[in-house]
Amino acid sequence: MNDNRLVRWASYVAVAIAIILVLIKLYAWLRTGSASILASLLDSTVDIIASLIIMYAVMISQAPADKEHRFGHGKAEPLASLAQSAFIAGSAVYLILYAVESLWANHVVERVNVGLWVMLLSLALTTLLVLFQYYVVRKTKSTAIQSDALHYFSDILTTGLVILGLLFSHLQWLDPLFAIFIALWILRSAYAIGRNSVNQLMDGEIEASMRAEIVDIILATPQVQGFNDLRTYQAGPNCFVQFDLELDDQLTLFESHAISEQVVQNLKQRFQHLDVVVHQEPVSFRHDASHHQWGTT
Repeated sequence: MNDNRLVRWASYVAVAIAIILVLIKLYAWLRTGSASILASLLDSTVDIIASLIIMYAVMISQAPADKEHRFGHGKAEPLASLAQSAFIAGSAVYLILYAVESLWANHVVERVNVGLWVMLLSLALTTLLVLFQYYVVRKTKSTAIQSDALHYFSDILTTGLVILGLLFSHLQWLDPLFAIFIALWILRSAYAIGRNSVNQLMDGEIEASMRAEIVDIILATPQVQGFNDLRTYQAGPNCFVQFDLELDDQLTLFESHAISEQVVQNLKQRFQHLDVVVHQEPVSFRHDASHHQWGTT
């Protein structure tokens, strides 16, 4: 299965799991009245909306470059992730208000066993989904799936808190207190997703480890004497790299082009979804400090 199909399947599975989780948690909340189960239910409801947004964004981001979008549509993914973070933050604020009200009213949780069984099932389904999503992220580097996986990973932790709260439901203050803690954790996840999305939308540099590998590959290519002005950014699964390649002054244009093509080929063999722009320049330019910018070797 190629990367694009794998990302699409991950988005479909996330939507399906989110729908199942909402249905079973709704049943559990109606039977128990637990504030922490409601917190988890609202979180899963937001998941459906967010996962649908992610699914649509994945479809757009995988569309090939066209006349109006020469660099492709990869930024649809971080844009969708930013919208997802706003949904998540909104649900967290509502949960805090509901939990405070439940704490004030000293609400009693009913039919604890029903809630426990439902939340255990929810925990199992969410764990399987997150394992699949992280596998997809490792294979494809998809920003959208990564943000979705981060959110569902937080669901695993919050579901564990809900289960703990139900086990100690005789302490009536504990259930809404856990709901507040869950809401704060959701807010933290929303911030992490939003920060990563904004970084991509603002053309932030790719992660340092990948950038270091790119440098090593460039310098390992025969006849390359250095490089400068390395610039990178990511848009969804696509990474864009450009730099000036320093070559011997006496090389012909044909020879310079062949070396540049070898560098590009080496980079694309190591990284999928990589777009590389190389400018050749004489190595004697290296001594002109005004010519070099951030990223010089």
